[in-house]
Amino acid sequence: MKFRARDAGRLSAAIYGMLSALVAGIFFAVTVLTGDYSWVARVGGSVWLFLLSMIILMPTVTPWLRKRLEG
Repeated sequence: MKFRARDAGRLSAAIYGMLSALVAGIFFAVTVLTGDYSWVARVGGSVWLFLLSMIILMPTVTPWLRKRLEG
């Protein structure tokens, strides 16, 4: 499947969305498996990490992918 540069926005949104969800899921799993944290702390921390990951990855993944797709 070949992607064009104009598809970079949707493709990058899928990539940084999945990466952010993965980071939040890993955080949640680590807090469940280790430590004695409340469910509010686990869910709140996961949401917070998801949002921070989105903020960090959004402006970095999109230009990188656009440049890569253009040539």
